[in-house]
Amino acid sequence: MVLNRRPAAEVEVTDSLVQGLLLRQHPDLAGLRLRHVSSGWDNEVFRLGDELAVRVPRRALAAPLMDNELRWLPRLSTGLPLPTSAPVRPGRPDATFPWPWAVVRWLPGTVAAETALDDPRRAARALGGFVRAFARPAPDDAPANPFRGVPLAARDLALRDRLARWGDTAAVEPRAVLARWEQALSAPAWGGPPVWLHGDLHPGNLLVHRRRLSAVIDFGDLTAGDPATDVSVAWMLFDETERTVFRNAVADIDDATWRRARGNALAHGVACLDSSADHPVLAATAHRTIASVLTDRG
Repeated sequence: MVLNRRPAAEVEVTDSLVQGLLLRQHPDLAGLRLRHVSSGWDNEVFRLGDELAVRVPRRALAAPLMDNELRWLPRLSTGLPLPTSAPVRPGRPDATFPWPWAVVRWLPGTVAAETALDDPRRAARALGGFVRAFARPAPDDAPANPFRGVPLAARDLALRDRLARWGDTAAVEPRAVLARWEQALSAPAWGGPPVWLHGDLHPGNLLVHRRRLSAVIDFGDLTAGDPATDVSVAWMLFDETERTVFRNAVADIDDATWRRARGNALAHGVACLDSSADHPVLAATAHRTIASVLTDRG
């Protein structure tokens, strides 16, 4: 079973590069201590002083995603039940760096993919409340995304291709995955108006502080569409009892949306497993998600 690795950086984002951007564009912040804290698929993150962070794209594909965050997230974050990584200062391309970047709030904690929750039911209620509050009707000019918020049929070919490529060496049972996938595909499509979506709501984009769910981060896939996309986090983080708590907190989830959400979780788990060759935490989350979907009695 041959798995893929994280995409390579197209620009080396160093401390000195970020320091220079701050000096030219936000000189009042340039004297704060700067230190690199994480490297994701799309962005490098640096802590800036005690209360801020800097998110800088590491590849061209992330540039329009950063534009979306800068434009939309500050207004969408108002009144939400959990803090978000909303930009507080915009960063512009210049002669030393080709893409937009952002100064954001520093939110303490570690990602839920690596941290146990002291009360998963409380976390399920909190996250369900967040999903409900965020899923407001979206305007016609909301960011489009070819992979998030779309009908499940749009993800069908990629899922089948991955399973076929894995073949008999897969760490999951392809026939079981396909059977559950077909159940999700048979659910009626979303017929309501597009709603705002985080777009990539999974345990790696949720923070836990003092063992409590504390924040939602990384809105690079911000988009609008089928609410089942964000509801799918229920299978990535919670057990069956906790999922019921989550569903009740989101409220008004019909059975078709729940089935599509389970399908989205399965597609996400397969995609993450396929790209986890150099990321054991991602692999563990993928296995957990797939197992949750396959053993779900709903």
